[in-house]
Amino acid sequence: MTIQRFEVGPRMSQAVVHGNTVYLAGVVAGTAKGKGVGEQTKDVLAIIDGHLAKAGTDKSKLLTATIYLTDMANFAEMNAVWDGWVSPGNTPARATVQARLAAPGYDVEIMVIAAK
Repeated sequence: MTIQRFEVGPRMSQAVVHGNTVYLAGVVAGTAKGKGVGEQTKDVLAIIDGHLAKAGTDKSKLLTATIYLTDMANFAEMNAVWDGWVSPGNTPARATVQARLAAPGYDVEIMVIAAK
């Protein structure tokens, strides 16, 4: 089986496709860095949509999601955005954890795995 990689860098690839499974690296906000958790979540989910599309799939095929928040006090705000984005009836297995993220200004990071 072949392995296809997208946005390959020296440390990581943003997406890896093996067979009919798409693995995304953790995604943080682009333009919403430093803004509120809701805005960051919207930005992250839009980026995820783009990566999934490049890999030939979409959010209706999500298998798992891991969400990292710098503060669990923002759980409800993040969930409000997530609930409006996730494909009804196709929700993935999911975990949300509190963690320090790689750089200041990032308060949400989401990593997903999807089927093709």
